[in-house]
Amino acid sequence: MNVIRFVKNWMLPLAMLVGVAAYYLYVNIPALDGTHAVVNRLIGYVQPALLFCMLFVSFCRMSIRELRPRGWMLKMLAVQVVSYVAMGAVVVMMPQIAGRVVLESAMICMICPTATAAAVVTTRLHGNANVVVSYTCLINLAVSLVVPAMVPFLHEGSVADMDFETAFLLILGKVFPLLIMPLVVAWLVRHLFPRFHRFILHQPNLAFNLWAVSLSLAIGVSVKALVHSEEGVWEMLGIALVSLLCCVVQFVLGRLIGRRHGEPVAGTQALGQKNTVFAIWMGYTFMNPVTALAGGFYSIWHNVVNSWQLWRERKKT
Repeated sequence: MNVIRFVKNWMLPLAMLVGVAAYYLYVNIPALDGTHAVVNRLIGYVQPALLFCMLFVSFCRMSIRELRPRGWMLKMLAVQVVSYVAMGAVVVMMPQIAGRVVLESAMICMICPTATAAAVVTTRLHGNANVVVSYTCLINLAVSLVVPAMVPFLHEGSVADMDFETAFLLILGKVFPLLIMPLVVAWLVRHLFPRFHRFILHQPNLAFNLWAVSLSLAIGVSVKALVHSEEGVWEMLGIALVSLLCCVVQFVLGRLIGRRHGEPVAGTQALGQKNTVFAIWMGYTFMNPVTALAGGFYSIWHNVVNSWQLWRERKKT
């Protein structure tokens, strides 16, 4: 029982360690060398499926009417959008600026949408998960509009000539199926399969356990991105530090904004916890591929913050 209690209490850091250990164990078994491409493709399907299930479970516990946007969320949107556009303007006006890769990494960290798992952590911290889900939808819509508008001016990577419509549809196809479809399925289950709906409601740890598995995979993907990077030490250090700074700033600002409107936990998680898999994809797709490392580093930082928050909450209760 002590072991079970220990695992439950330290699920988040243990999941992170499992992700790191699983990656190094897997790549160092010669007999599995021929399976790397297949496993990579499989993870590309498993991760979205886990995110879908997490959000589905969260929606089963919510009423659609509770997901209405709040006016004060515009402040958090402003933090992300204004910072992204401002840094993008610097890059456009001074394309040869020293440390451009670091600046672009900061852009990704600031505009990256809220993680679907943020609602799960918010529930664990006794916050309002409805607020987090509402903001997740808003910021994904904002990202779908703002990033494609900026891409043609950045002229980086293999999509330098991508127009607004193409980039918009690319992002929309990446993020919105994981937001809208779980909501639709949860609504159908609530009304057509009430017995199954009640079963879901009686599994309080289901979303958290799914998140632990998803986190292990996300950490493994992040470690892979870091290990296979061919960048110099100083450049990697710059990206690591700027992602840490962006992480701290957004957690702090999210808490300040949320506290002013009676939602400190929701504000903290909505602004601070990011969809880092999307950040890695965004770096590879729209920016200098090196900037994908920012998503990998941010994944480590925000999960360290979440581990500390969960530990502190556990001490309180």
